Amino acid sequence: MTHPVEITFSEIAADRLASHEGRVAIVVQPGGRLPQGLPRAAREAAQRAMESKAGKGLKPGAALELAFPAGMAAEALTLVALPAGATVTEARKAGAAIGAKLGKTHTLVLAGGHKLAGEIALGIALRGYDFSVYQTKPAEGGEEAGADPIPQSVTHEPETAVMADAQADSAPETPSEPVSEKARVTFMVKDPETLARTAQDAAAVAEGVFFTRDLVNEPANVLTTTDFADRLKAMEEIGLSVEVLEEDQLAELGMRALLGVGQGSESPSKVVVMRWNGGRDEAPLALVGKGVVFDTGGISIKPAAGMEEMTMDMGGAGVVAGVMRTLALRRAKANVVGLVGLVENMPDGKAQRPGDIVRSMKGDTIEVINTDAEGRLVLADVLWYAQTRFNPSAVIDLATLTGAVIIALGHDNAGVFSNDDALADTILAAARAEGEGAWRLPLGQPYDALIKSRLADMKNTGGRAAGSITAAQFLQRFIRKGTPWAHIDIAGVALPPAATDLAPKGATGWGVMTLDRLIRDRYESR
Repeated sequence: MTHPVEITFSEIAADRLASHEGRVAIVVQPGGRLPQGLPRAAREAAQRAMESKAGKGLKPGAALELAFPAGMAAEALTLVALPAGATVTEARKAGAAIGAKLGKTHTLVLAGGHKLAGEIALGIALRGYDFSVYQTKPAEGGEEAGADPIPQSVTHEPETAVMADAQADSAPETPSEPVSEKARVTFMVKDPETLARTAQDAAAVAEGVFFTRDLVNEPANVLTTTDFADRLKAMEEIGLSVEVLEEDQLAELGMRALLGVGQGSESPSKVVVMRWNGGRDEAPLALVGKGVVFDTGGISIKPAAGMEEMTMDMGGAGVVAGVMRTLALRRAKANVVGLVGLVENMPDGKAQRPGDIVRSMKGDTIEVINTDAEGRLVLADVLWYAQTRFNPSAVIDLATLTGAVIIALGHDNAGVFSNDDALADTILAAARAEGEGAWRLPLGQPYDALIKSRLADMKNTGGRAAGSITAAQFLQRFIRKGTPWAHIDIAGVALPPAATDLAPKGATGWGVMTLDRLIRDRYESR
């Protein structure tokens, strides 16, 4: 998998600023002094830049860049504006301004004694993500055409490294990486040892986000249902208990709704159960993810334009997997079970048809009006299985479920639906704390009536009106009375059309940080 950039913490050594040959970034407080180690010419240029109209107009977390600063060996000097009273979101944006420019060089960051230095470092790691494993030709010079691409991997220095692979067992004994081959960061602060110790949880979060991004970015000819399950099974190495349920087991359990979605594909349908038991004897929180590794729409086939992005229709399962990875790596004091339904929705002579009626594991019958409304069929069975097997304290499902949620909320907010106000409020608070957009949408009987079927207990779509709401109403029918539940539709935020503050263009990993925060705040034993 792609690993976060290597960041090592060190004491402030301003005399290194002039001689450093990579990139230099300085966190500047409005009205604050520039470090004494800057050569006179570079200091004067930086001072002019900060006093210019552009410099004075910098918002917290934004940056100015001076190329080849006079008197310095560096190729660029980045000045990042961040007041002492900045928010966590602003501090991460400041780090992201640095992370977006890492390239494959060594960046020296001077953060001084800023109280949010750890959040700056996390922002560097998150924005420095680079999924380029399939690019065999560098964009500008670099390695020879056809050479193996160099991933954004990490070396491990347990006492100083952060935003590195939190699974230190695989660390080489004597890491040695040429500066020219990949990015690395030296982060200078007043108390590097304390910051390095406290940053291990952030390293686990960054790795969970990267794991999710990798899964969503992978092409469907690579990330088949079998490959996906194998990647999850491999997380037993970090302490998760992982069980893979195959098609014969799913049939025995009565998961006909899920199996119907994948019956037109050569890839076998699977359910993967990941368990982290870090708490006491309390009932677990259940996380459920939709894992449609590719969605053609089935017989109700999608238009060709944009169908290539349906590799991301397993985004909900990707988030669940990333959260479970984070919990294991940081040894969370909570009991959490993550379940993902892995299928592929393909048109075929064996594929499910519009008009088919299937029986769910719960026993309810479903009339399939549109085979492109397949994710809710997958989730229905996995939700019911999660409740009947684990009797969880609460259930949260995530899915790239509807285009309708994009029409309603665009690409800035996920849609949150819930039968429990306290759970919904905690999710929204966690999302705000982590800077991930989320907005609660309604549920209600009038919407539920839209999925009434003439022939079966329900139909799998209520039409265009309120499409994301009727999808949530469908899922709510598979939640047992008295079980707190939330559905999060991430269709708009999993793979937005442009880069975000903390991610390059491509998969964002939205939800890993929010759910990790939720678990810290509400479910971890103290």
